[in-house]
Amino acid sequence: MGGKAFGNFGGAGRERARRRGQGQLEAQVLAALHQAPGPVTAAWVQERLGGDLAYTTVMTILSRLHAKQAVTRERSGRAYVWTPAADEAGLAALRMRRVLDGEPDRDAVLTSFVSALSIHDEQLLRTLLDRDAAEDPTTADGPTTAEDTATAKDTATADDPTPPGRHHPSDEARGG
Repeated sequence: MGGKAFGNFGGAGRERARRRGQGQLEAQVLAALHQAPGPVTAAWVQERLGGDLAYTTVMTILSRLHAKQAVTRERSGRAYVWTPAADEAGLAALRMRRVLDGEPDRDAVLTSFVSALSIHDEQLLRTLLDRDAAEDPTTADGPTTAEDTATAKDTATADDPTPPGRHHPSDEARGG
């Protein structure tokens, strides 16, 4: 009947069912590196992941993470030793920046992201931005280009710096 195999003989179906996705493997490798006592080899990572992955698979994942700047590597004899480039929060921030950098309309993405923040997250972001502006005098001076000035006028007034569509915590007190 056309030479096609019928059914899942030989266990190939079971093997595919256990297969992990690339993102899951990367997360597992990063988790192992975060638990490491210092720089470690790919063999060490392979052992921590249960040993069911081929060494070459672990090396591929480590190389991909290195290309994404999520891990660093250093020569140790003929091999590399690997370390995470940042803590887990730093890696999450790196992923967020990559997503943002990959979008054609950065302003729309940031606007959508900020408008969906919880009140607590919004307040934390305001505090961090205010602290950054206080520490960096170039950002405290306000808009630096005509486009920045136009954007600032569109999104805020002197009395209320809250962007349109966002509710400032004092809105409730004003009945808004």
